[in-house]
Amino acid sequence: MRNGAQHVGECSSSTSWSSHQDTEDDQMIAVVLSEEFSKLDGAVARRLSGLAPVPHVPHINSYIPSIHDASLDHQRLLERLHVYGLYEVKVSGDGNCQFRALSDQMYRSPEYHKHVRKDIVKQLKDNRNLYEGYVPMKYKRYCKKMAKYVASLRVFTLSALT
Repeated sequence: MRNGAQHVGECSSSTSWSSHQDTEDDQMIAVVLSEEFSKLDGAVARRLSGLAPVPHVPHINSYIPSIHDASLDHQRLLERLHVYGLYEVKVSGDGNCQFRALSDQMYRSPEYHKHVRKDIVKQLKDNRNLYEGYVPMKYKRYCKKMAKYVASLRVFTLSALT
């Protein structure tokens, strides 16, 4: 997802809804994130702290979307990426793909995916009350699974990195 030529990777589809509370939550999260990112050093901190927040629209996948709906969702994803000067990149589908993508965005290299995974697992363990409601199994088991090499990332877990 770096600036430059586009590569198309996997996409996910969603059903969207929003509320005023979600917008307020997004703004609060953006403030907290900017404070956390300011602690990072070098180019990563400069890149992350300069980003404007894009409202997150929570969703629950309760149906398989039509091709049309999936295309609309994918277009919305591409538009959000464009806001941040990003684009899709194909990464290895080895159980680390989302971690590689996050690493690519933060460090301009997918090679730091293990560090990204470690940070996310630490955040999950330190803030159980924020994430437990989204976990489809025993929370401790989920965290252990996330710490392993082949466990894949769920969408809600992306917020744990922040």
